[in-house]
Amino acid sequence: MSSIADNLGSVTRRIQKATLHAGREPGSVSLLAVSKTRSAEELRQAVAAGQRAFGENYLQEALEKIEALSDLTEIDWHFIGPIQSNKTRQIASAFSWVHSLDRLKVARRLSEQRETGLPPLNICLQVNINNEQSKSGCQPDELPTLIEEISQLPGLTLRGLMAIPDPEQTESALRESFRKLANTLKKLRQDYPEAGPLDTLSMGMSGDLEIAIAEGATWVRIGTAVFGERSPKS
Repeated sequence: MSSIADNLGSVTRRIQKATLHAGREPGSVSLLAVSKTRSAEELRQAVAAGQRAFGENYLQEALEKIEALSDLTEIDWHFIGPIQSNKTRQIASAFSWVHSLDRLKVARRLSEQRETGLPPLNICLQVNINNEQSKSGCQPDELPTLIEEISQLPGLTLRGLMAIPDPEQTESALRESFRKLANTLKKLRQDYPEAGPLDTLSMGMSGDLEIAIAEGATWVRIGTAVFGERSPKS
């Protein structure tokens, strides 16, 4: 059985190879290790192997791991799950990135509840790129209003867009979904130069990271390829 360190090495090589193949700058794509349902000990092993950024979906589980790993000050915590309004205070305090913002109400709460001594919270707006009823995310045509409003809020920095395309698509359709998100970000950057860096595309997972990188991903969110298959629920 491969160790987490071995898996991280393999994923890192995949990212480097895909980045080179796409003609992009080395180091322009970062690995976000998706650690939902994984133990604090597994994360500790990943940190020992050089991983620093971890993505969590479930707030209570994440807070327990953040506490258990509080001695590892180099960890960068990213919240990537749906955000309930009554959970924003803890998210605003414990994380440095949020990839899953899709409502102005939640943005305002995160802004109000971000402690003044902390650096601004990095925000990606989640886009429902394939208009799936079961998926979170705003519609692309809602982005201009969201960006105009959110860019005025203190304590937040707009970094870019996130999407989880329909995994049942053909490869060509999946590529088009990633390309659509990248083109959307490019236009927003042109139309709203004062809104924030808008330099981030959070897209691509274990099975499609090469396609995502070819289409411009800057963060790829990888869980299974790093930690192995999850144990079936009892």
